[in-house]
Amino acid sequence: MKLLMIFTTHFEYETAQNSLDEFRTDDNGKIYKNCLVAFIHAEENDQNDAKGVEDKLLKNVKWAAKKNETNIILLHSFAHLSETKADAGFTKKLFDAVENRLKNADYQAFQTPFGYFLNLKVEAPGNPLSRLFKSF
Repeated sequence: MKLLMIFTTHFEYETAQNSLDEFRTDDNGKIYKNCLVAFIHAEENDQNDAKGVEDKLLKNVKWAAKKNETNIILLHSFAHLSETKADAGFTKKLFDAVENRLKNADYQAFQTPFGYFLNLKVEAPGNPLSRLFKSF
């Protein structure tokens, strides 16, 4: 798992191009304010320890959200951080599980459209905890 977390004061996306036919959405775009965006790359070997990877992902995004004083977390599939990729179905199930667990812990949790390239607008403050990277 590769995880790049950026606290944003403004995060906006529009769907641009579908890259996985099995995933479709009517979501054309959204705007989030003061949220932690988790750019997530699930790697092939993550499939061997799904529960462990899920727990570590959850722990890291909750920690980063707390450090940035937000309860809004946006999960974004970003399969550009490593050379191997997990199966798309595995990754989507991971995202759904983490989103549900965050909601059950009183976070506002969301996902960008899975399987889409997006046009992005990002504003992020320049402080040490607003940009964090983890590999596990």
